[in-house]
Amino acid sequence: MDKTNPAVPRHVAIIMDGNNRWAKKRLLPGVAGHKAGVDAVRAVIEVCADAGVEVLTLFAFSSENWQRPADEVSALMELFLGALRREVKKLDEHAIRLRIMGDRSRFHPELQAAMREAEQRTARHTRFTLQIAANYGGQWDITQAAQRLAREVQAGHLRPEDISPSLLQGCLATADLPLPDLCIRTGGERRISNFLLWQLAYSELYFSDLYWPDFKQAAMREALEDFAGRQRRFGKTSEQVEAEARS
Repeated sequence: MDKTNPAVPRHVAIIMDGNNRWAKKRLLPGVAGHKAGVDAVRAVIEVCADAGVEVLTLFAFSSENWQRPADEVSALMELFLGALRREVKKLDEHAIRLRIMGDRSRFHPELQAAMREAEQRTARHTRFTLQIAANYGGQWDITQAAQRLAREVQAGHLRPEDISPSLLQGCLATADLPLPDLCIRTGGERRISNFLLWQLAYSELYFSDLYWPDFKQAAMREALEDFAGRQRRFGKTSEQVEAEARS
């Protein structure tokens, strides 16, 4: 599909929910659900890249997830490290750029190093960007942007009245990427859970009852088809949008 086609979202963001419930339903440990979810990640990347999506952001680990049982957090960190090392070669071969968004300071140095190496290896690719949100929260993102602007004011480089929505947006972790057009949440929940709070202001929301490990190619295509059938108005009337489309 043509990347300029408004029926194709430039940026898709996904809250990958339901791994634990998927595993529990099968009488498996929770980490088994997270491992199974890796196949869904591959499937969604394939569909999005083929459709002409430019950016795919996956909410892998929130800043609130540290509150989960210690053994589950440890298993998730090991899974993340293993996936980085195992998948980066495939991403590189398919010309996919990997970016990791969030506060990395709490991660083990070995994991931080693997993140840097994976990003450096794929940095030259421009066709498709896979962004992983890890130890990320929308409130953290807005806070760190506000702190950056406050330091500029304190240094005398900026006046408080100069701060605008566009200026703050330029300090967010996603500043150099298009805003998400479509946000998907799996697992049957109907909330955004501190994910991209600023960036999702005008995103289309799509909720699936499927647990994340079951959200494969067909489900992703269905979500894109649903998006293509929506009219995005951004505060305008339907008539205005239709008139602009004709001009």
